[in-house]
Amino acid sequence: MNKTTSGNSALPGRSSGEAWFSVPPDLGRPLLYIVSAPSGAGKTSLCRRVSSMVDWITYSISYTTRSPRPGEVDGVDYFFVTPELFSDMKEQGEFLETAEVYGNHYGTARNQIEASFARGKDVLVDIDIQGARTMRKSGIPSISVYILPPSYEVLRERLSGRAQDSPDTIRRRLDRAKNEIKSYNEYDYLLINREFDRTAHDLLAIIRAEHYRKSRLTDFMEKTFLTGFAGNGTPS
Repeated sequence: MNKTTSGNSALPGRSSGEAWFSVPPDLGRPLLYIVSAPSGAGKTSLCRRVSSMVDWITYSISYTTRSPRPGEVDGVDYFFVTPELFSDMKEQGEFLETAEVYGNHYGTARNQIEASFARGKDVLVDIDIQGARTMRKSGIPSISVYILPPSYEVLRERLSGRAQDSPDTIRRRLDRAKNEIKSYNEYDYLLINREFDRTAHDLLAIIRAEHYRKSRLTDFMEKTFLTGFAGNGTPS
């Protein structure tokens, strides 16, 4: 960072001790990030961690018709709704994407994304492959990241260690993972979640880097930045 600048302390709501990488992108428009992974690979935990690391990223909470698991809170983990309400919301076009997983329905609400964009914030959504395919057709530009477990054995251990599912459900989740991972090439980035904190920082690095792609900054360069150099002569 250029030491002649005033630093992060000049930014509203930021302490002088806050790290440089937490400064929000100062160029371009907010972006949508699709994060997918096999069940148990850590996508939800990673999205929550990254959105807690900076104040310019929000995590979109999905709607679902499934029952809450022990410890889950409505409006924090999911919005738990009845199948009837979910169906009504879908018919009224309130979802950008929906998916059915093991007989339960999940959906991402359009108004959550739009509200975050209106506040200038990036949005993270964690959805499965079928939801990601639908989201890409929504017309909202997105960047997609697929989270991989270190190995099949590690994924099996993680699913078993959660103590949330029956052996039959774990087997179905592993079978589904085998098929889903084959679609990895539909995604822009791949991350292997070997170590949680490192993977969270890698995901944040991807998010920051996307804001500084040349293709996203062409208008800024042509209409704003370069005009500041036009006709100013040679510096003394």
